[in-house]
Amino acid sequence: MISSLSHIARLAHAGFVCAREGVFGLVDPSPLPPPAQAAIRLARLIERRGTTSGARMSRALTRLGPTYVKLGQFLATRPDVVGVAMARDLESLQDRLPPFPHDEAVAVIEASLERPISSVFVSFGEAVAAASIAQVHRAEIMENGARKTVAVKVLRPNVGSRFGHDLSSFMYAARKMEAFSSEARRLRPVEIVETLRRSVAMEMDLRLEAAALSEMTENTRDDQDFRVPSVDWDRTSHHVLTMEWIDGIALNDHAQLEAAHVDLPALGRKIIQNFLRHALRDGFFHADMHPGNLFIDDQRRLVAVDFGIMGRLGMKERTFLAEILLGFITRDYRRVAEVHFEAGYVPSHHSVENFAQAIRAIGEPIHNRAADEISMAKLLTLLLEVTGLFDMRTRPELILLQKTMVVVEGVARSFNPKLDIWKTADPVVREWIERNLGPLGRIQAAVGGAGELGRVLSGLPTIAARSVAALEHFETITREGLVLSPQTIAAMAEMETKKARWQTLALWVIALMLIVIFLSS
Repeated sequence: MISSLSHIARLAHAGFVCAREGVFGLVDPSPLPPPAQAAIRLARLIERRGTTSGARMSRALTRLGPTYVKLGQFLATRPDVVGVAMARDLESLQDRLPPFPHDEAVAVIEASLERPISSVFVSFGEAVAAASIAQVHRAEIMENGARKTVAVKVLRPNVGSRFGHDLSSFMYAARKMEAFSSEARRLRPVEIVETLRRSVAMEMDLRLEAAALSEMTENTRDDQDFRVPSVDWDRTSHHVLTMEWIDGIALNDHAQLEAAHVDLPALGRKIIQNFLRHALRDGFFHADMHPGNLFIDDQRRLVAVDFGIMGRLGMKERTFLAEILLGFITRDYRRVAEVHFEAGYVPSHHSVENFAQAIRAIGEPIHNRAADEISMAKLLTLLLEVTGLFDMRTRPELILLQKTMVVVEGVARSFNPKLDIWKTADPVVREWIERNLGPLGRIQAAVGGAGELGRVLSGLPTIAARSVAALEHFETITREGLVLSPQTIAAMAEMETKKARWQTLALWVIALMLIVIFLSS
């Protein structure tokens, strides 16, 4: 229970910082219950004077530290949770920190690779980029008698403990929210925090990022206009990732792209089509495709870097995505609605016709209009309204995909403002559907299904034996009842007493904190 107090203290500090930065001014209190409205009014009393309307949440999270920056970046992909306006605010959140000292980076490398730096690299320069989890250095190695430039990503020392404490507090808050709010249970904050925890854990093991690079290298081996840096596995470990240095033009450097006579409209199409190809064909896509992570090399190939955030889709989700995109492209809103029901995303007690009508309200505004006139924010708002109206449970992997598509479209349109994402996506989507949902695809699915059926049949004896044992156990409980020992009952009573005592103390601590905050204003 002491841990509960520490969680409450950390969350109270976060709430104070958010209040000072004016975050609660972004909240519409009208639909909230009276106690929540009173809490927001109290929070606004300590709002810092001169607070501007833009990027309030981004400023607050930056002040709170790297874990909150990661949380903000993750919530930017979840407009269904924080709302479209706040999600757009969080898109500007930059994961940039001052680099840690060069000597500390050397110490991390030597400890992780278990050899002196002089035997690993011919030269090892200062950091060229730094973020909350790791920073990147430019270095050189000897390969076939010649010097080769590499990029070395080094994990921050002791980064895990800070993230661990903050993520524990996030989980504590998420569980309390789900315990007291049905709307929170629909949005599944516990799952959100757990997804963030897994994402951060994967980012903290640089071997996993190296594996993501390797997997995408295999997936895109035959692609003519896309590639990723190669991994130097001999110089890669849990805390160190060594990979090919990319000497290309960053996509955020428009002046250099124009000076190199890059076909910018073609580049826009290339970005969208490659992203959709990875999502549909491979079920594995780069989920952080902002311009700073994309380059054009001297062969005019698109090169992606920084594989810390990746998205993955199973065949069910890919089929859903392809049919949804094709439905919007062809304006077959009935089919779009049916796909939602077939996937089990919308409960069966709702009307397919009514859902198709709602989908039409989303799809029609995007047709027969110039691409630069389509408001993606408005489109997202309509999708979220439909989600709530038809009890569609949140699908984190699909929302991550959707948000990444918005970012990708924004990057592509920076090179061609008139680019129509639907026409650009059409050939990629149709090709995947013909290959996977056409006659050949159905034959392959049938073969795969036969193999799965064979595995199930081979396991039937074991399943039958376990079922008999479970039924016998259930029959015993039904006949004799479920009996708890006196020791178990006493322990449960003592646990409940302690729980009530600590919850009361926690409420008093929160009340005292609010009084202190109020008086300090």
